[in-house]
Amino acid sequence: MAKKITKKLKIVAPAGKATPAPPLGTTLGPAGINIGEFVKKFNEATQDRLGSLVPVEITIYEDRSYDFVLKTSPASNLIMKKLGQEKGSGKPNTAKIGTLTKAQLREIAEEKMSDLNANDIEGAMKIIAGSARSMGVDVK
Repeated sequence: MAKKITKKLKIVAPAGKATPAPPLGTTLGPAGINIGEFVKKFNEATQDRLGSLVPVEITIYEDRSYDFVLKTSPASNLIMKKLGQEKGSGKPNTAKIGTLTKAQLREIAEEKMSDLNANDIEGAMKIIAGSARSMGVDVK
């Protein structure tokens, strides 16, 4: 018989460097998860993605066991990493922070494809281009 699901949580944590301190601890504690065990498993699973933020979807069952699914980093983080920037533009319509080429756009879209609501790579590229424009990044 399948376990009964009691909660589903979505959190974003730094890959390989998650700690039981807030915000993770304050989110997972009330859910009844062993925080130390989760942090250890999460850090082991994300060791290859050090330096990026990783969204994780946690399914918590009635007996306090859990499963988690790692997602790809947010599109904004992938764009910033490609450009070597810390943050987006405060005034995206006037102050541009960089330019993405079509090749870079395709790389980001291919990496993010599994989490996007797109039928093909061209649609995914349009989604990523829209995110880039809203951050003050030109797409050439």
